Amino acid sequence: MKLYSFFNSSASYRVRIAMALKGIDYDTVGVNIRIGQQNALEYRRLNPVGLVPALVTDDGESLGQSLAIIDWLDRHFPQTPLLPGNDPARMRILEIVYAICCDIHPINNMRVLRYLSDELKVSEEDKKRWYAHWVQQGLSAVEQLLRHSQSGQFCVGDTPTLADCCLVPQWANALRMGCSLSGYPRCKAVYEACSALPAFVAAAPENQQDKIPA
Repeated sequence: MKLYSFFNSSASYRVRIAMALKGIDYDTVGVNIRIGQQNALEYRRLNPVGLVPALVTDDGESLGQSLAIIDWLDRHFPQTPLLPGNDPARMRILEIVYAICCDIHPINNMRVLRYLSDELKVSEEDKKRWYAHWVQQGLSAVEQLLRHSQSGQFCVGDTPTLADCCLVPQWANALRMGCSLSGYPRCKAVYEACSALPAFVAAAPENQQDKIPA
């Protein structure tokens, strides 16, 4: 399998975590979204949305969208399941996943931030305020969801799930952007617990072969 990825993309990061947790071997193809490689015709044939990641299976099928990819992985590689089939755990996991992937990530995505700067001429200071505002709104909700799920070491239950695959990249991005994160102790505890696991270390942006120096 081939994973078309960008080292600092949180959506790519989610998939890398999932594949590492499942012990799946794959080849990485770097797609530098900072210089627009995701818009190349060859890549658009694989992923018409023009975003990363994209997965090409051993059968030559291509699939975009991180959550769709992880769902496919969970069904074809059922070892270390990331999304249980039964409620209430499944319900709680998806509640957290969608709060991150639908409510926080899309409006803080790089293409959104670039539109603010390049098209709307928003200042760097105001752009950071935009980012921090939506992180605060989103993580406040996730913090409460973790309380409702009675999270312990991980988001839901005693092992990492799809929720952890999504929370860790979002938290890492917020750290990188200098957001104040002191108000989310449960989120922080989950991030720290996950970051100690080999699979999460292997998937981290700083450990990717396509990492671009700062």
